[in-house]
Amino acid sequence: MAIDSQIWHQHALANRIQSLLLLVAMVSFLSLLGWVLWGVDGIFWLLLLGFVLLLFNPVASPWLIMRMYRATRLTSVKAPTLDSTLRELAHRAGLHRVPELFYVPSPMVNAFTVGSRNEAVIAVTDGLLRSLDTRETVGVLAHEVSHVRNNDMWVMGMADLFSRLTSLLSLLGQFLLLLNLPLIVMSNVSINWFAILLLIFAPNLSALAQLGLSRTREYEADLSAARLTGDPEGLANALVKIEQRSGSLLERLFLPGRRIPEPSLLRTHPPTKERVRRLMALKPPVVEPLSFIRRERGFLQDDAPVYLVSRRP
Repeated sequence: MAIDSQIWHQHALANRIQSLLLLVAMVSFLSLLGWVLWGVDGIFWLLLLGFVLLLFNPVASPWLIMRMYRATRLTSVKAPTLDSTLRELAHRAGLHRVPELFYVPSPMVNAFTVGSRNEAVIAVTDGLLRSLDTRETVGVLAHEVSHVRNNDMWVMGMADLFSRLTSLLSLLGQFLLLLNLPLIVMSNVSINWFAILLLIFAPNLSALAQLGLSRTREYEADLSAARLTGDPEGLANALVKIEQRSGSLLERLFLPGRRIPEPSLLRTHPPTKERVRRLMALKPPVVEPLSFIRRERGFLQDDAPVYLVSRRP
């Protein structure tokens, strides 16, 4: 049974349109602030500045970040099953360079990607390897590989740059407004309330757009992962487990299933329930499933004799 291609393309198109609209909104907030401060010329120079910063924006070394997490690289010798799975997923995704895989000695159930499309690093925690079975771990790896293929690190870096510039211009505008406040009060100059409201609220609106973009990119990575593995249910099960094992120990002991919900507008990731619903609407598989997956065992057991069984956070 194949994944429903029509549903997949509908979700993919909606995600891309939403991502584009959110980026346009962030650029619009920045341009409006430039117009308020310096007129039409301000819009041009701000867009030029943003373009230059995008070209020369320094990116933190992924290996330096891994060192901060006390992470260890997982090679084909240390973790052969994980390595071969990642290589197969990278091949299916059409990546020219296979992301490097690192092990983070942390009990948190998490995986994340840093770097760029050409120099990507995927990190998996000890807690994730101990909590998920092989099928679920494949789904998580496919999700991270999808972030690399979609160049989401660059997209979110661009959004972060726009958001920071908006906040900086807002502070500058409010400072100039305070300096000129006595002159405004003592004269008959009409007050441009739109400009004042824009100076106050533009950073918050830009931050909300940035969070919305992050959620949209997560949806897109879920869809791409389902297509890479042909098994959306594996990723869906992993998402449920990750949510169940997140939060503090006291929350898990005394408030199981009753954690305080975070407002949806302030989340970097979409609600797990909605992500699972979208994944389960797809029919597996769209490609031949990974033939070497042993579904009854986890990667920790597969690779443990080589490396992981002795590592505890």
